[in-house]
Amino acid sequence: MISPEVHRKVELIRILTKEKVTSSFAGNYLSAFKGSGIEFDGVREYELGDDVRLIDWNVTARTSKPHIKQYREERELTVLFAVDVSSSGDFGSGDKTKKELAAEIVSVLALAAAKNNDKTSLLLFSDQVEEFIPPAKGVEHNYRLVSTLLSATPKSHSTSLVNAFDYISKVMKRRTIVFFLSDFCDSGWESRLSAFANHYDFVGVDIVDPVEKKFPKAGLVLMRDSETNQTMMIDTSKHSIKEKSQEVESLVKKSGGDFLKILTNSDWLESFVEFFHRREEIRRH
Repeated sequence: MISPEVHRKVELIRILTKEKVTSSFAGNYLSAFKGSGIEFDGVREYELGDDVRLIDWNVTARTSKPHIKQYREERELTVLFAVDVSSSGDFGSGDKTKKELAAEIVSVLALAAAKNNDKTSLLLFSDQVEEFIPPAKGVEHNYRLVSTLLSATPKSHSTSLVNAFDYISKVMKRRTIVFFLSDFCDSGWESRLSAFANHYDFVGVDIVDPVEKKFPKAGLVLMRDSETNQTMMIDTSKHSIKEKSQEVESLVKKSGGDFLKILTNSDWLESFVEFFHRREEIRRH
């Protein structure tokens, strides 16, 4: 059972999702991601200009007319939304927290995937696996993904991206698109990213609050980490959210993955449309 407050938020997101997932957006999503291969789709009579290497000699001999084999892309994909639900996701200086924005993104992308008959799945992680929903299809399934994310009460406040990588590798054996939603505030995962991104179609989504982006350079400041609850002295003149995000983006792209930085107060939908267009251009070339 979910609380009335979470139910209200889920219903609001569902309304917003239906408005945002136009046929154009779903089409952009379709163009951005390839199917997992090709499958046989029957034969037809040979026409001038067809590739002779596709001639089906058995059918040609039986009918006394040249026929060629036809193939189509196997479109169905599996999409996994891996969402960091550690304490830093509860921060929000504006109308929504990082976690609420993540839920909105998951809802929109899940509906776009559903329109293209793709399966969707959800992993919520902190420094451990908090929740996993296996791949499935359907409106009610996608509703469950969003409500599970919004109602999540993590057992741990810390983050381990490596543990998330390891778990995904165990449960997702087929080719999978992994939308990895996190602020990437962790260490030790960088050396593991290349192997992970090589196995999956990895899309890192760095969710940032504008207050974090404008963090003042005020010298030495005593700060409390919301994930570990530890206090430490930070030299703010040497720490920059912008620099951190650029480092993460560089690491992800060098590993063969894709990367988006999304501000909680931005038009994130437009950022995804631009991302889809970039992916489509790469596919064409």
